[in-house]
Amino acid sequence: MKNIIKYIGLFIVAAPFLGACDDSKFLEEKPKTFYTRDNAFSTSAQVDQAVIACYSHVRVMFTSVEESTAAFAFRGGNGTDMFDVATIRRGNRFNDYGTLNSTNGVFYTNFSHWYQLISKANLALYASRLPSIQWDDEGARKYEEAQARFFRAFAYRNLGELYGGVPIVTEITTTPRYDFKRATRIDTYQYAIDEMEAILDDLPETTSVPGRLVKGAAQHNLCQLYIDKGVALEEEGNSAEAKAAYSKAISYGNDVIDNSVYSLMTDRFGTRKDENPEYYYASSASEQTLEHSYSSAGVNIEGNVYWDLFQEGNQNYQDGNKEAIWVAQIDYAAYKAEDSQSKLNYSRVFGPVFRDPMSANLGGTMEDVGGRGIVQVMPTMYTRDSVYSGHWADDMRNSEAVFRRTFVGNVPSSPYYGKIVPWSVIYRDGESEDAVNSAKSQCFPISCKISTDKYTGVRDGENKSNLFRDEYLIRLPETILLRAEAKMRSGDNAGAADDINLLRKRAKCSYLVTEGDVNLDLILDERARELVYEECRWNTLLRMGGTVAVDRIKKYAYWDDPRKTLTKNFNLWPIPQVVIETNKDVKLEQNPGWE
Repeated sequence: MKNIIKYIGLFIVAAPFLGACDDSKFLEEKPKTFYTRDNAFSTSAQVDQAVIACYSHVRVMFTSVEESTAAFAFRGGNGTDMFDVATIRRGNRFNDYGTLNSTNGVFYTNFSHWYQLISKANLALYASRLPSIQWDDEGARKYEEAQARFFRAFAYRNLGELYGGVPIVTEITTTPRYDFKRATRIDTYQYAIDEMEAILDDLPETTSVPGRLVKGAAQHNLCQLYIDKGVALEEEGNSAEAKAAYSKAISYGNDVIDNSVYSLMTDRFGTRKDENPEYYYASSASEQTLEHSYSSAGVNIEGNVYWDLFQEGNQNYQDGNKEAIWVAQIDYAAYKAEDSQSKLNYSRVFGPVFRDPMSANLGGTMEDVGGRGIVQVMPTMYTRDSVYSGHWADDMRNSEAVFRRTFVGNVPSSPYYGKIVPWSVIYRDGESEDAVNSAKSQCFPISCKISTDKYTGVRDGENKSNLFRDEYLIRLPETILLRAEAKMRSGDNAGAADDINLLRKRAKCSYLVTEGDVNLDLILDERARELVYEECRWNTLLRMGGTVAVDRIKKYAYWDDPRKTLTKNFNLWPIPQVVIETNKDVKLEQNPGWE
């Protein structure tokens, strides 16, 4: 069904052997049982498998398939202003700077992940240029190359945002090297910019295959890269070049927002456009009847277009979603047949655990409590409440369908059975500090992005840990917010407000921002409202420069760890210590604050 991942297994099996044998006699005899980087590829389809390996790698990184502290930080945002850990996960906290240093595995694992992607992209690019490969036409070859170069540039954009200047590797490495040299942060961004700009004409505007890269994905990344470059230039005191970079960012934002095939979805659409979400407070599936429904308890939840965006079958441009620019492909049939990574384990990783501190009133793992959550990462009070306080509350993204705050007691012995459980009870107001922390860190509003009222696969024996919808990697609202940021940094606060209001109008917010509201905090707050559980928050905070990351982490972290231990300023993760030590022939300087 989704052939972008259909044959990934065969390539992965062969990949470890590529480049392992360079004996000339073997090469002359062209043995069938040993693979080299040259004889592993004989057809254009095999080259495409190398490209698909890049898609698969990105999907793993961005859908948290790897349940690890590294994934919870990079993709889950653990340790930022938006996310922290529950009491039962305190050992996985990522903002205690008394223990956090350059030897932490989170930094090395993520650094390694990006260079693994670069390696795969370099291999795909090498294969695409082999003279023995026959192509249907030159356009097909150029598209394969463009995809490989995109992934390489994408990796360097992320490395630049997280680690600053890093070694630029553009060729396959066949022998051990210990002499890599760091580029500057600006040069790292510039390399990614050059690559993205070079492939624009070789990427199609749309494709018939969901998940494949298109021109809009590169233009979006260029918008972000030019902002990144501008911020770095400003930090060096080069305001004139920074202003030119912001202008380029706005131009690329215009290409995507105003001059392309994309537009915000403003009317209900897709597989459930005529439905409302429905939840039941029954303790078992057999009791999920109207008598035990939320609506019977007086909780009527109305669906809306934002909720539609995250319902299964609604994510791809090819299916009518005009704000979908790049989407990772998840397929239940493939998951059952052979692709165990084809899932979103969001209900498990991000879902609350009412059944622990609220066992007297709310229990189980049914849809009403968000599925089978184990709360590896939880939203801070900022994410769940502060961004929606006061006049920010009236917002479709804060509606019951999208960010469910009302829960009906589902324990028959509870005085709240079939009735709304107040948050004062859920948060155990008036009890001990430990009891309150346990409740607040394990019980919280549930986003429609991490759960559903209709789990796929239950009849086949699946529990309610996973979603089987596709996942956005780039959605038009993020491009709009990037352009708003570029305008703000250029001094055009009125234009930035207009951009932000495009999203606020779609969300039917009663309060629209004004020129006077616009600042960096507003941009970050609006990103939290629009892109919660979508953006990589560490990238966002670190690329802002200055002390933005430090200030917001100390202000909004749930636990006091950073307020007690974060005594340094930083806007980069450290270069992993093992990387520095391994690169013995050339000294790699550590990032400021992490020496």
